[in-house]
Amino acid sequence: MKARAGIQSVEVGFSLLDALGQAPGPLMLRDLAKAAGMSAAKAHRYLVSFQRLQLVVQDGASTRYDLGPAALKLGLASLSRLDAVKLARERITGLMEQIGHTLALAVWGNHGPTIVHWEESPHAVTVNLRLGDVMPLLSSATGRCFAAYAPREAIAPLLKEELARAQKQGRADVPASMAEVRSALDDVRRRGGARVVDTLLPGIVGFCLPVFDSDGHMALGMVALGPAGSFDAEWDGAVERPLREAAAQLSADLGYRA
Repeated sequence: MKARAGIQSVEVGFSLLDALGQAPGPLMLRDLAKAAGMSAAKAHRYLVSFQRLQLVVQDGASTRYDLGPAALKLGLASLSRLDAVKLARERITGLMEQIGHTLALAVWGNHGPTIVHWEESPHAVTVNLRLGDVMPLLSSATGRCFAAYAPREAIAPLLKEELARAQKQGRADVPASMAEVRSALDDVRRRGGARVVDTLLPGIVGFCLPVFDSDGHMALGMVALGPAGSFDAEWDGAVERPLREAAAQLSADLGYRA
């Protein structure tokens, strides 16, 4: 079959966006050009146009390039059109009204568990979380839930990196060794969900319950969070029970059979 004609310059320029998407953080021009397989001068011309379109941003101090708000918008739009997310979004408003606390949906993105939908309770306290935020694996309920159900060989390097950072910072609110990490993730699998209290955000409790697809893979996490003073932090309590039931029903609707 004859290949259809396209615009080669678009395909070449996309290699820069792809390189940024694969990178663990912002890149200098020379490193970005090298990753995309082109000269720095050629890469710079593309980056000027991408900046105008807000697909790329450049930090004024470090001069490093990173993906911009337009790239985030496209990525979130793509993620939100996954069937599991669409089904969850249809139900989350009613669930939020039942629970009375803020709910969120998270999926596994390029860099880890990523918030793709946010349903804030009218009585919610302000939390410094936004759409597109990547949740830490050790200090968030969302991260622990995904880490517990992700393939071990895929998640191990990320866990080691985050554990090393936590040890360097001297954090006492997260597991202190890989043995403690494994124990914490075993507890998530035993309970069928994750909970953190006063770790990621001071004074905030969070639950995350997994939603599985027909292949038994974790498709998304359903997250509830709220202030410790008014949030029922008990397992099988007024928050966790309806959240678990909703996650189980959505899993069943996606074809999952335990």
